[in-house]
Amino acid sequence: MELWFSEKHTKGVKLSIQVNKQIYSGKSDFQRIDVFESEVFGRFLTLDGIMMLTEKDEFIYHEMIVHVPMAVHPDPKKVLVIGAGDGGVVRELTRYNSVSEIDLVEIDGEVIEVCKKYLPKTACRMDDPRVKIHIQDGLKYVRKCENIYDLIIVDSTDPFGPGEGLFTKEFYGNCFKALKEDGIMVNQHESPFYKDDAAAMQRAHKRIVESFPISRVYQAHIPTYPSGHWLFGFASRGYHPINDFDSAKWRALGIKTRYYNTGIHLGAFTLPNYVQQLLEEVE
Repeated sequence: MELWFSEKHTKGVKLSIQVNKQIYSGKSDFQRIDVFESEVFGRFLTLDGIMMLTEKDEFIYHEMIVHVPMAVHPDPKKVLVIGAGDGGVVRELTRYNSVSEIDLVEIDGEVIEVCKKYLPKTACRMDDPRVKIHIQDGLKYVRKCENIYDLIIVDSTDPFGPGEGLFTKEFYGNCFKALKEDGIMVNQHESPFYKDDAAAMQRAHKRIVESFPISRVYQAHIPTYPSGHWLFGFASRGYHPINDFDSAKWRALGIKTRYYNTGIHLGAFTLPNYVQQLLEEVE
């Protein structure tokens, strides 16, 4: 008998992956957590039936959400990560010797424990001494912060359920306040391809533009996310993602990546016309 995991991307489109076995299934106070194993994508994590990551393509997402802002900020020392219980963002951040502190704020502690046990390729650096884990609501956590962080990475789930509050104008305004005067915020920005996803992306972009003086959007191709076309938001109190990008300085760090490079960095901000139009409609 064949077993398949299926996720609806729209009413008429779904992604299906053949499953060898289910590794874990449980329900936390916030959501259902499942880990499956497949021949093509390796192990993969779903929350409430929504794909979060697969071992085969997670490096694309995590490299693009981390290395783009890290290559722009000249001296990032203190980083706040909201969400990201799978550990992939932390893994990439700990590759930088310049980073002295990483505060990881995850609302669901069970996600962290499940990923440590069943997805060690992503959760392999959660015990780094620079990492401090806070099991609480990111929205509430950031309200108490002012002029603390060089970089905030918002690695949230989709804008409903536990992650809904991380797409509000209040949240982005609090992130602005929590950053130092030259700080950067990046966030997963949803997909522009399907109608409902595009509308969610526009709502988030409008709120970020209203909160930050510099706000740009960049893209990557992530096969298991809806349409495969995924966006990230880059918002800053001071640095421009292209004009203040020192490609030679980043290359000199010698960080080995599988997706991100300095050419990709520049190209990722060159968006298709239909995406640019969607953004301009709310700017």
